[in-house]
Amino acid sequence: MENAVNPFNGDNDRAQIWEMLVRRDIEAFVAQDWSLVADDFDEMRFLGIHAHGEHNPDKWDAAFPALSVYRDEWLRQAAVSAATDYAEPLGEGIFRATDLSTIDITGNIAVARKKFDGTIAKLDGSADRLLWQTLYFCRHDGERWKITGFIGYMA
Repeated sequence: MENAVNPFNGDNDRAQIWEMLVRRDIEAFVAQDWSLVADDFDEMRFLGIHAHGEHNPDKWDAAFPALSVYRDEWLRQAAVSAATDYAEPLGEGIFRATDLSTIDITGNIAVARKKFDGTIAKLDGSADRLLWQTLYFCRHDGERWKITGFIGYMA
């Protein structure tokens, strides 16, 4: 993913968050290697909310109450993607569909808005559609930024 350019060069905090949530996440997902991102999470504070593509928050749920539950789903999705016959490199397609250009930082807390909007071509002529957004909540632990949770798969 040599075309993956961090838009926050010169802003150490935002650049570090972008590297964690975009480059490292995509590389680990394509490799199906959770160990590449495991240290990016604050396991004790973690909570993942699944929005199920719904606008109405009444339909959202705490589908990932522990990091291990999210890890298992992440690995499942990575395996499904790896088993799909794509007509282009998976990592390039995911990166092309990913936009993380807004990160708000207040003290040692950050809210990052990661949006997916794009397609990845398959060999059979169809395409996988990526169209959702995730709000990531991060905390600076004194040494680095870590993910404490998210609201994901939002419309």
